[in-house]
Amino acid sequence: MNRREFIGRAAAAGGALLLAENGESRPKAPSDQINLGIIGPGSRGQQLMRTFLRVPGVRFAGLCDVYEPRFAAAREITKENTPIYHDYRELLAARDLDAVIVSTPLSLHSQHEIAALESGRHVYGEKSLAFTVEECYSIVDAVKRTGKHFQVGLQYHYAPWYRETLRRIQAGKIGRVTQVYAYWHRNNNWRRPVPNGSDKKLERLINWRLYKEYSGGLVAELGSHHINFANEVFGSMPELVVGSGGIDFWKDGRETQDNVQVTYRYPSGQTLVFSAITTNQLDGAQVRVYGTDGSAVLTESDAIFYYEPKRPQSAVAQQTIVEHGIVTGASYRSEMPYRGPGETVSVPKDKQGSPDYVACASFIDSIRRNQRPEADEQVALAAGMAVALGNQAIDQGKRIVFSEHSRQT
Repeated sequence: MNRREFIGRAAAAGGALLLAENGESRPKAPSDQINLGIIGPGSRGQQLMRTFLRVPGVRFAGLCDVYEPRFAAAREITKENTPIYHDYRELLAARDLDAVIVSTPLSLHSQHEIAALESGRHVYGEKSLAFTVEECYSIVDAVKRTGKHFQVGLQYHYAPWYRETLRRIQAGKIGRVTQVYAYWHRNNNWRRPVPNGSDKKLERLINWRLYKEYSGGLVAELGSHHINFANEVFGSMPELVVGSGGIDFWKDGRETQDNVQVTYRYPSGQTLVFSAITTNQLDGAQVRVYGTDGSAVLTESDAIFYYEPKRPQSAVAQQTIVEHGIVTGASYRSEMPYRGPGETVSVPKDKQGSPDYVACASFIDSIRRNQRPEADEQVALAAGMAVALGNQAIDQGKRIVFSEHSRQT
């Protein structure tokens, strides 16, 4: 996807309808009921189920998992005796499904999503798009081949304060954007409790995010959100990436890194730096967008703009040169961090809502209206490819060039 296409898509998304949590886009007739099936009603899958069921006219008609205890938990959410399946192919053979949610480990995304698309169902697939670049392209090809709608589970793509911040950035409110620094810093082991700790198979099933056979680690599970936003800000995909990371603190048998740092370079000279650590939460989850006239700082619940005070472009004050001649040194004026007030982003009432709800409601609306979702397969490809190549850069310890792995879709 080129820069013009990216900018056009971002503008369309920014101006598209955001569905409020306390309202609907239009009245729902009985025929508008949407029947969903889900492959993988685990922790994230169950959260998605709760959110989708808040959208009027939605019900679940099938649950598929390989772990038996999840069926009872999922039926508690649906409040009915929802049919269960132990094989995703049996779920897809059911007749009463309009769309399928895929919330399985990353390594299974392409298998499950392509099968769901080819069964004639629309698909909501959790991020990241797929495990490898080749699998990402295979899903994109399947969407094109089947003509079905696909939406990736990058819920912050729909967050109202993210959309409003992006609109202001694109309008030039902070000048020319040159850098994005993104953090997802937490202070925990990222491990989930396992009922039987000695069962190694169950351990890998519950904590699949910690094992390279199934997971893209911190870059996929956390960085994908920030990568997607940087792609929108810069209006393109990255052109190269370098990275580092390791298992440096949590020596507990995990295989994915407990800290990562990846740097993406974009075609117009901009940079995204993403950092994820599991030993300190001072910075939390935030994105800092740096422009020549100001900055925007986004968190999981808000966004604030800060504007640069006007200063001479020279590093040396003119008075210093006149009175003292040329003085050597790294800096001639204070470079203290800005600690003044910022401008909090306000979102119109008709565009408010939690990212999860707006994302889920938007997917259902795209089905009812037969319109492409905003976070469609092309958005998913741009972020998913960056995730896969970022992990490759970390694992191989070298710079990865995107053009050597990309093709036309």
